[in-house]
Amino acid sequence: MANPITRRRVLGSSIFALPFAGMRAAEPISPVMARLSSYMAEAKDRALPAEAVEKTKQVVLDTFAAMISGADLPPGKLAINLARIHSGEKVATVAGSNIVCGPIEAALANGMLAHSDETDDSHAPSLSHPGCSVVPVALATAEQFDADGTRFLRAVALGYDIGPRMTLALGRDIAMVEGHKSTHSIAGTFGSAATGGCVAGFTARQMRWLLDYTAQQASGIASWQRDTDHIEKAFVFGGMPARNGITATLLVQIGGTGVDDVLSGADNYLLAIAPNADSAKLVEKLGERYEVMRTNFKKWTVGSPIQAPLDALENILKRRPLDPEQVKQVSVRVATSDASVVNNREIPDICLQHMMAVMLLDKNVSFKSAHDLKRMQDPAVLGQRAKIQLVPDAELQSKLPSREAMVEVTLVDGTKISDRVPAVRGTAENPMTREEVIAKARDLIAPVLGAAKTSKLIQTVFEMENLMYVRELRPLLQRA
Repeated sequence: MANPITRRRVLGSSIFALPFAGMRAAEPISPVMARLSSYMAEAKDRALPAEAVEKTKQVVLDTFAAMISGADLPPGKLAINLARIHSGEKVATVAGSNIVCGPIEAALANGMLAHSDETDDSHAPSLSHPGCSVVPVALATAEQFDADGTRFLRAVALGYDIGPRMTLALGRDIAMVEGHKSTHSIAGTFGSAATGGCVAGFTARQMRWLLDYTAQQASGIASWQRDTDHIEKAFVFGGMPARNGITATLLVQIGGTGVDDVLSGADNYLLAIAPNADSAKLVEKLGERYEVMRTNFKKWTVGSPIQAPLDALENILKRRPLDPEQVKQVSVRVATSDASVVNNREIPDICLQHMMAVMLLDKNVSFKSAHDLKRMQDPAVLGQRAKIQLVPDAELQSKLPSREAMVEVTLVDGTKISDRVPAVRGTAENPMTREEVIAKARDLIAPVLGAAKTSKLIQTVFEMENLMYVRELRPLLQRA
């Protein structure tokens, strides 16, 4: 008679024993991981170049502005309500509210607040939005671990260095298009974790464990593109990555151990997510090329594909002031893929035709006008919107990730006026000045917190090195 199958025999068979034996086997740390984890561990003590410090302060202010202005939008309201219901311990600030809660809840809420609309920064080479998760985690962990302003700034800069490099290594188009994954959530998760680990002061080995816990959480699929309310998108871009990053940080901080190199060896992260990934890009020019310097601001609080068309129309209107009645047609050419994102959308700030119509009427686009849903049914706006012709352009598609646009205005008398924008205002190629960043922040923050508090917050951000404790920002970020 054959030996009966027993639980002991099954668990002892090679089918089950080999994986567990493999898990116990120590494997060498790859050169990439050694370099990456050392760089991350040393970041807390490494001075940044002056230009990187300035840009980091600007992205912090820009993200704070996105968080605070997002408090009155549906994704932000939902996030604040979540934090209120599950407030728990009183450690971390939720911007635009009067809530103090646990660091995980605060990071999640502030992440969603920061991407409640199309206001936050973006990193075109990696197809990611670093600020909406990195800055919330920097804030929450700084409050948790009593960090000062200098540590905060260095941690934010590190998050920008690590998160975008991950999707560059994976191959941003392969991950997003062929793999149906969300590069935005992947970059945000790794960037947020790096930020948290820096604030917590992790050693190189702890940073390796941090990356292990981060890899296990890195997720997100591109189905967010079908979200019509922007709530899921706010979670995918900001809330979830921030929650993932700070969770990994807190696990390691209280003693969690893990795999020493999740980027190489059996069943590693790169093998699981993108087998053709180029791991060398994770450490390419670390300490030389600061990714925060390649990060783009949005001059206009609208979707990225609409930035260049608004720039072009503004240029035209500055050259020749026009009444809407003089305009017969406005032809807008953008990249083919971008056209599909902003073509006659239901949300004002990501509907190209609507925002161009608003620009024709107002000669400007403010945060308020970009989020006025009722105005989408205004007969005056609809009359101008009928003049807007969106043209997907294959040539401009080839220019991506640089988002160029061509706008041609045809007047009633037959005159044609055109403008081409090769580099959007606010991009690394055509940067906004500090004064422009501040002006945008005032437009977003003052309606929520008032002019006096807004001015004090701006001043404090640009003097961040003077903060002994980052929690001193709390009264400047919250409603009374």
